[in-house]
Amino acid sequence: MANIQQATLGGGCFWCLESAFNTVDGVELAVSAYAGGQTQDPTYESVCSGQTGHAEVVRVNFDADKLSYREVLEIFFALHNPTQLNRQGNDVGTQYRSAIFYHDEQQKAAAEEIIQEISDEEIWPDPVVTEVTELNNYYQAEDYHQDYFSNNPQNQYCNMVVAPKLAKFKKTFASRLKSV
Repeated sequence: MANIQQATLGGGCFWCLESAFNTVDGVELAVSAYAGGQTQDPTYESVCSGQTGHAEVVRVNFDADKLSYREVLEIFFALHNPTQLNRQGNDVGTQYRSAIFYHDEQQKAAAEEIIQEISDEEIWPDPVVTEVTELNNYYQAEDYHQDYFSNNPQNQYCNMVVAPKLAKFKKTFASRLKSV
């Protein structure tokens, strides 16, 4: 029986995170979602307006016997720039903030610990601005956002932003990828 746990992470556009995490051995499923806002049942359009308070997130269901929460966080921090406040690249707004929405106190402690390590080791020239917040107001994104990169290879954003990020990720984490 698998030891399935969940992580909920915001690191810019959810299409990038979802497509990368779904290639990782030990990840059962990563889904695009929204978390952290005050609006009930937000839509993509309302989240993009910046008025709901939600972040675009990915819910990562992972087998903790194959992939630790710490490893999930290490991958998360490799997939985005945690020093950019309310943005990732050209995606600007609070919905693109760097955030870890913890599910329990152990996840909170692990998130705070890895952020402190990243800061102490000065991995980034600027301070880490990733927020660590208890999971609240979580809503799965609309069906058309799920597996968006794979389902929309012709999309210009996917070609210009997601594909290069995913290629770099696969090269860096080749040993962690699912065998095809």
